[in-house]
Amino acid sequence: MYQNTKEVIGSLAQQQYIASDEIATVLFLAEKLGKPVLSEGPAGVGKTELGKAWAKATERKLIRLQCYEGLDESKALYEWEYAKQMLYTQLLRDKLQDLLTGSSSLSDAADRLAKEEDVFFSERFLLARPLLQAIISPEPVLLLIDEIDRSDAEFEAFLLEVLSDFQVSVPELGTLVAKHHPMVILTSNNTRELSEALKRRCLYLSINYPNYDEELRIVRMRVPELDTKIAQQAVEVVQNLRGMDLKKHPSVAETIDWAKALVMLNADALDQTTLENTLTVLLKHESDVQKAKRQLGGSGRSGGSRPSLPGGRPNNPNMPFDRDRGFGGGSGRRG
Repeated sequence: MYQNTKEVIGSLAQQQYIASDEIATVLFLAEKLGKPVLSEGPAGVGKTELGKAWAKATERKLIRLQCYEGLDESKALYEWEYAKQMLYTQLLRDKLQDLLTGSSSLSDAADRLAKEEDVFFSERFLLARPLLQAIISPEPVLLLIDEIDRSDAEFEAFLLEVLSDFQVSVPELGTLVAKHHPMVILTSNNTRELSEALKRRCLYLSINYPNYDEELRIVRMRVPELDTKIAQQAVEVVQNLRGMDLKKHPSVAETIDWAKALVMLNADALDQTTLENTLTVLLKHESDVQKAKRQLGGSGRSGGSRPSLPGGRPNNPNMPFDRDRGFGGGSGRRG
């Protein structure tokens, strides 16, 4: 479908996803080799969004499996709708009585019922979960297995079997083979180490927080109505926050939310008051909020201070932070 990685980057850009050369290369090779992609990185850096954007870019139906502790085969693959089977049994009771009329023994009656069991164990009563949906889909799909690291090791082992052959055996129906080979993207937040067997079957992709220029492009693309100068200031603050020792660093999604919030507030400058009043859009722990206020020249300081970048290097001197005037001057680009 794609001839080179530049086409991949352009196609994802049309879906408002800014992809690096590494991301484009891994997706390009995954398409050519027919292999799953394992994307690892901190929460909120765009791993799930990549799956959604790639599904749209390749015109595939998106099927998403959200993993969690205790996820088992019945919730991921299939289960029988027993309530529906019982309802049909009640509705067809008269037919069952006619079928069993004249049975000479229990064994004879059981044999007659056995001949009709396919009626009650057919695809009519099969409740397909995401994995089976991807296998039996009549159209090409992208299977997004989200946060695989939250599932148990037993489920991970089961998943290996499914991803190897893209077929599954249902005892009552036989083996169901994929009509179209699904494109598979797995995401992980690194909450636990995944098995070498799973990693060996996938192309590996590490996604981290974007740098200043990349994040500014994301904000300008997703929130074009935000003033350019304020967008530069906002991204600069977010980049500084990620250099601090916080419980949770702001994600890219939270940067976008903050940019939208500044638009909703009609902010014409990112002054101290606006920063302090909206900081909780980025940070979700009180200790993080207080630490950020102190380090970004917040309460208890007289102004004229500048946020510090990691390593103690002061922020762009052309962009000083002032308690009354906010950030001013300069392009905001990092050197």
